[in-house]
Amino acid sequence: MHPEPAPRAAESRPPGLYGLLMARAAAVPNSELFARMLVSQAMGQGGLLPGLGLGSVAFAALMTRHFPGFGLPARLAIEADLGERRAEWDDLLALLMDHRAGADPSETWMAHIVANACMGGDHLWQDLGLWSRTDLSKLMVDNFPALAARNDRDMKWKKFLYKQLCQQQGVYVCRAPSCEVCVDYAKCFGPET
Repeated sequence: MHPEPAPRAAESRPPGLYGLLMARAAAVPNSELFARMLVSQAMGQGGLLPGLGLGSVAFAALMTRHFPGFGLPARLAIEADLGERRAEWDDLLALLMDHRAGADPSETWMAHIVANACMGGDHLWQDLGLWSRTDLSKLMVDNFPALAARNDRDMKWKKFLYKQLCQQQGVYVCRAPSCEVCVDYAKCFGPET
C-alpha cells in the first residue's frame, strides 16, 4: 500500500492570498474550496488551466459571486481545448450535472471544474489544486451527494467517476477485468482522509 501524500504545508502557500480571498468570500457554498483551488493555481500546483479551466465569462461570474471586489483578471482564464477527449469530458460533465445537489448555482461551475480536472494525470484532489483528499470528499458530498453516496467502498474519486461511466455506458474500459484482481487496488480504494 502506498502512503498518502502529505497535505501541502501552510507555509508553502502564498502568504496572504488565501486570507485575502477568504476576507472577500461571500457566505455561499463552495467559496472556501474555490479559494483553495485559486491559491494552488497561483503557486503553479494542480492540473487546471488558469481561471480553473473555465472560460473568461464563467470565471468572472464565479469571482463576482464568491469573491466580490477581489480582482483576479478574467482575461487570463483559459477554457480547455479537449481535442480527442471531448466526448469523455462531455460524459463526465453530464454525470456530474445529473447529480448536482440543487442547493446552489455554484454546483454548475464545480461540475465543469471537476470534469476539467479529470483530464489531468494525478489524483483528482491534486489536479483540482485542493489541499487534501478531505477537501475533495467535502466537495463531492456537498455538490453531488447522490453520486457521492454511491462511493460506498471508498474508491478514489477519479477512478470512481470513470467506473460510473463504465457502468452507465460501457464506453470507457477499466484497466483491469475486475477491481479485486487489479494491481492498483490499494491506489483506488481506501480512506480519503
